Amino acid sequence: MIKDLVTVKRSKRARHVALRLDPVERVINLIVPRHMPLNKAYRFAQDHEDWVKKTLGKLPETIPFTHDTILPVFGDKVRLDIAIDPTLKRTTLKQCDDALYIKTYQQDPANRITMHLKKIARAGLADIVSDKASGIGKSVKSVTIRDTKSRWGSCSQDANMSFSWRLIFAPYSAIDYVVAHEVSHLIHMDHSPAFWEVCKSLSCDYKNGKRWMKENGNSLMCYGKKL
Repeated sequence: MIKDLVTVKRSKRARHVALRLDPVERVINLIVPRHMPLNKAYRFAQDHEDWVKKTLGKLPETIPFTHDTILPVFGDKVRLDIAIDPTLKRTTLKQCDDALYIKTYQQDPANRITMHLKKIARAGLADIVSDKASGIGKSVKSVTIRDTKSRWGSCSQDANMSFSWRLIFAPYSAIDYVVAHEVSHLIHMDHSPAFWEVCKSLSCDYKNGKRWMKENGNSLMCYGKKL
């Protein structure tokens, strides 16, 4: 039944019923306007049952942060080497070549690993931002990392940028495209033809990077778990 496949979300802002994928929670949300009868919303979902099943079926398997898991990090393959020792007082992480060594007293150090990866993400993305911004004679006030569900990056009017830390799992061309996109907003705070020309000029592989994010962006949500 369609009721078993969707999660109802009442919305004061929604003007129309809609189906939206939440790739983090791995569910399809049925967005229902405040005063719409629920049975009408369910009929809409029923009419789109094939899409719901297809979308849920295409979600990739989750990739937990466990021993011997191999993660793509800024284009490199990094193996998690986790050693659990209950006598330890704290968790330590050390990256060497193609492995991230974790010594911990925790049975599940996933949160600690996520914190470490977020630090790597911020440092790496900030470097790319700085290089691209300087190339167009601009500067950025700050670069922050978040765990967003749909927006991979943002740029405010006062040149503060934010990115999803999960970008580090994408191919470099895709990471580069997202950063180029946000840096381009330092010149054009819109998506006009002029904006896209700047974005293309700043991207190392604009076409493939943009296409990868459009077709595979949701796959980045399969790594680890949301804190």
